[in-house]
Amino acid sequence: MNGPAAASPEQVRIWQPAGLPGLQMMQATYVTTTFARHTHEGFGVGVIERGALGFYYRGENVVAGQGRINLVNPDEVHTGQSATEAGWTYRMFYFGAETLQRAAAEMAGRHAELPFFTSGVLDDPQLAALIRSVHLRLEDAAVPLLERQSVFLHMLTRLIARHADAPPAQRPAGREHRGIRRAMDHIAANFSEEISVDALAAVAGLSPYHFIRVFCRATGLPPHAWLMQYRARVAQAMLRRGIPIADAACGAGFADQSHLNRVFKRLFGYTPGQYSNSVQDG
Repeated sequence: MNGPAAASPEQVRIWQPAGLPGLQMMQATYVTTTFARHTHEGFGVGVIERGALGFYYRGENVVAGQGRINLVNPDEVHTGQSATEAGWTYRMFYFGAETLQRAAAEMAGRHAELPFFTSGVLDDPQLAALIRSVHLRLEDAAVPLLERQSVFLHMLTRLIARHADAPPAQRPAGREHRGIRRAMDHIAANFSEEISVDALAAVAGLSPYHFIRVFCRATGLPPHAWLMQYRARVAQAMLRRGIPIADAACGAGFADQSHLNRVFKRLFGYTPGQYSNSVQDG
């Protein structure tokens, strides 16, 4: 009698993260699957986590091994198959041309042409680590909207700056103190709500990309980190007043108590429970 069939080593997950319209994400493992010649309407950018992907691209056969970035331009014919017996695992972003063109325009502070990438395989460990990190962050539903939008925009601009054939010259980051002060006041008044990078940039009177750069220069932190720090301080104040941890997490704008726990440990080195006990004992 035959035993149960072995589980397929091939796995695919596809999803669309909230707050980033037009973006599709995928994590997949393929072993025997082969992709026929095809194109995508938009860009595909990913990183190989394990194994190696072989594909035909722009007139040649190329291989993206572990730690390499694989990339396709819109409407560029390509294939796909394993370059090793064990297959490959990768994380992918798929997004429209208008998304990358907007990022390029924000870098330049004016209209910019759609970036083009000659190579389908990039050997850039720093950028590959960033792409994987952003993919993991966007996989976490507890990550605030402001952070999701900020890290994705940062990833796109780094890709353009480092590897586009003709990256736009970046507009110098000024200080714009009044705009940044208005954005900080907006965070303080709306900390428990989902705040978008577009909304903060509009309050500051800047484009989203320029706003993030200027905010970092002025405060030493990106806007999403400033928001998280502000929420953590609000939660501390609530705990000092004896408010239960779960209620403090909700009131300060955290997804749940577990999210508050992680942020406290990362920022302060102790848990909300430890902090609550210390102020009660005092």
